[in-house]
Amino acid sequence: MAFFLDEIDTCLWDYLRQTEKKIVLYGMGDGAVKIKSVLDEIGAPVADIMASDEFVRGHSFLGCRVKKLSEIEELYGDDFLILVCFGSQIPEVMVHIYSIAERHELYAPNVPVTGGGLFTLDYANEHRDELEKVYGMLADEQSKRVFENVIRYKLSGRIGLLRECESPEEEMYDLLRIGAEETYVDLGAYNGDTIVKFLNETKMQFRKIYAMEPDHRNYIKLKRRLYMIGSGLLEAYNCGAWDTETTMMFSLRAGRSSHVDAADPKKLANPARFREVSMMSVDHMLQGDAATFIKYDVEGSERQAIDGAKQTIAAHRPKLSVALYHRNEDMFAIPLQIAELNRKYKFYMRHHPYIPDWDTNLYCI
Repeated sequence: MAFFLDEIDTCLWDYLRQTEKKIVLYGMGDGAVKIKSVLDEIGAPVADIMASDEFVRGHSFLGCRVKKLSEIEELYGDDFLILVCFGSQIPEVMVHIYSIAERHELYAPNVPVTGGGLFTLDYANEHRDELEKVYGMLADEQSKRVFENVIRYKLSGRIGLLRECESPEEEMYDLLRIGAEETYVDLGAYNGDTIVKFLNETKMQFRKIYAMEPDHRNYIKLKRRLYMIGSGLLEAYNCGAWDTETTMMFSLRAGRSSHVDAADPKKLANPARFREVSMMSVDHMLQGDAATFIKYDVEGSERQAIDGAKQTIAAHRPKLSVALYHRNEDMFAIPLQIAELNRKYKFYMRHHPYIPDWDTNLYCI
């Protein structure tokens, strides 16, 4: 059967390996470190590092003095390309990135948020059967467009593919038909922001809310933010979502990027950035009670957390919102996993405004 992968004969990493243009990294953070590491492995030298003008203060990063775009233009003329090494959903930042892309060759390389490996053309072809199967499972044309564009983006780094298929985050509520009698389970509840969105959508009408957040600092913020909800209506746990009850090491990062790590604590490179946390399954938490809506955004632990709710999913078919962008395999492995647990689901994919593809989600109804 003809499939869009047949039209693709190379990927961004192959191009970067052979280009004679100067490679300029845009950004100063973990993303830049990851991308430079890949470039070093494939023998593609980094010529310079740039940042937005307001962040250029004469300092250095990765051995280079950080420059403004105007300095890069003066140095290299048109003989350079830009690799975006950070993520943003801030409209002004995204507009700025797209404006640079109109004037210069620009890519946002896809590197997994969690886990190793790269989504290369070889990787895509190795998993072609799974990709084709998921594509055939999708319930509407917009989902198929999102799936194709995001896979093409992962291979090419071309951010225009993301903009072409994006839709507002609010569309999630229309798809899921969130009502006033929901029992909502928020996994990776962060500081309560997604619960607040849920409350706004339902006008504070719901049956019950369960929340799991492993980062203690975020958990405290969540409790303070949701003080107005009575304890009988909100059960919040300072733990991570998993497939069983256990303890694991937890990587302390800024914002939402904290995540669990299965590494031996004695082998951690920087033990101070980790602490032990409790993990719990949804089935254990609910003790047989029904959930009507579960949100998964657990920084790469989605598959284990889904397994931890397999009884709930099989028995009650709750609506699901699942992040698909943490690991290379998420775009195909997660839909197939859920389909095995309950064959009655309809599957939708949406990409909400973000560079790179960090807000690509699966909605199961």
